[in-house]
Amino acid sequence: MAVLTISGQIGTGAREIGRAIAERLQIDYIDQEILVEAARELGVSMESVVSLDERTAGLGERLAGMLRRFLESSAAAGASDPMLGAGGLDIMLGRTYAEAATGEGLQEVSPERYLERLTGIIRDLAAHDDVLVIGRGSQMILADWPGAFHVLLVAPLDRRIEFLAARDGLSRDDAAKRVHDGDKGRVDFHHKFFKVNVDAPWLYHVTVNSARFSLEECADLVAEAARGAPPPPKRS
Repeated sequence: MAVLTISGQIGTGAREIGRAIAERLQIDYIDQEILVEAARELGVSMESVVSLDERTAGLGERLAGMLRRFLESSAAAGASDPMLGAGGLDIMLGRTYAEAATGEGLQEVSPERYLERLTGIIRDLAAHDDVLVIGRGSQMILADWPGAFHVLLVAPLDRRIEFLAARDGLSRDDAAKRVHDGDKGRVDFHHKFFKVNVDAPWLYHVTVNSARFSLEECADLVAEAARGAPPPPKRS
């Protein structure tokens, strides 16, 4: 059983490293794009598939089922806001760090309600165990989660710009702007919602400079560290 979170400065290869770690540990890999796609699939009836045998259902099916149950339990509890309406959940999950920090896109939703919804989803994911979550404040939302293992990826600015330019076919100027904007949004998001410096090393179990190793070597290091971590206490 494993619950891992990865927070990475933009251009550190967090998604690529995260996928490789999940493969090594044989756990589910969850990032923003996967969550948004699952939210968009909520209109497709999957209850019969998921309830029949969640062990053999695909990740997308299981996520859609989890999100649907989350919406149903929220509605049953009397919660009412735009995030629970048609398309609201995928809009919420699709917001960038900068959009979430400024309230762009869902101005009628309070920061407190946004954080409440995001926290509910991330903690529901963790409750299923065997999952690696990229970003979305997951290291803070699961800071007290028994046995959760939190990883920070960092790298020098120039290397992060070079990585983005090469991976996404960008000019150096465009890559530099994306890194600058991404860094600012990520810092602002965590300061607004959690009142922390997102890159403070004491928030994490392991900090890896991805410029010092290949992406595969980074994945090996983290997977080995996670395997060696004490097992979580059993939840009653």
